[in-house]
Amino acid sequence: MSIYLPLADMSAFTTAYAQSDLLGKLIILSLISLSIICWVVLVQKIWVTRQVEQISQAFHKAYLLNKDRLLHLERDELPKLKNRQIPHPFAEIFFDLKEKTVEVLNKNLYFSAQQGGKEGTVYLSSSDLETVESYVLTTISAQIKKLEKNLFILSTIITLAPFLGLLGTVWGILITFSELSGGGTAGSNMAVLGGLSTALSTTVLGLIIAIPALISYNYLKNKIRNYSSSMEEFVYQLLSSVEIQYRKADVN
Repeated sequence: MSIYLPLADMSAFTTAYAQSDLLGKLIILSLISLSIICWVVLVQKIWVTRQVEQISQAFHKAYLLNKDRLLHLERDELPKLKNRQIPHPFAEIFFDLKEKTVEVLNKNLYFSAQQGGKEGTVYLSSSDLETVESYVLTTISAQIKKLEKNLFILSTIITLAPFLGLLGTVWGILITFSELSGGGTAGSNMAVLGGLSTALSTTVLGLIIAIPALISYNYLKNKIRNYSSSMEEFVYQLLSSVEIQYRKADVN
């Protein structure tokens, strides 16, 4: 037994397009283009976000297994992405922290040697740890910007699609009233039907585009917000490990 679904019948939109005037056709084509762009961005961003989450989980597990030799880990020993176009925030955070920590340790070693300290005895002070922390937090901001790349397209579509739909609605109604005021010939009846088709189809298309764009935009923003919290937690885990290994114990 077959079930007929009127909403799934695309012939209504093709008929509306065929009956529309030039401006109506341009509005419908613009809405279709927005729909294609919306779904391309939506699918790409969701895929990238999932890839980032998976590699971050793998990277965090590798860190936990090797945290005793934190500053001796190299890129080849840790999980990495094959596609360089996908962000790898945990790796960037780790290696930026490692680079800054080694830089501060080398600075302390140099000044310790200048003051006649014992060779090989070098530590981090509280201010050193704060310097490293501030440096790595800027890395988080940069990574969030990478994750939010192209999200503005979805937010633009959320606003633009209903307005284009409204433009088509107003234009279609305007054509309808214009033809009705001109008489009831066969040609004018076709123009009236075309105007009504344009008005209704552009309204529906605008909403069909804007609704998934809005849902996906909020979903992705929430995902990135939660992931930014995970990045901060990872930073403080790294700082805790560095402090345990390289901060000099306070002696009363």
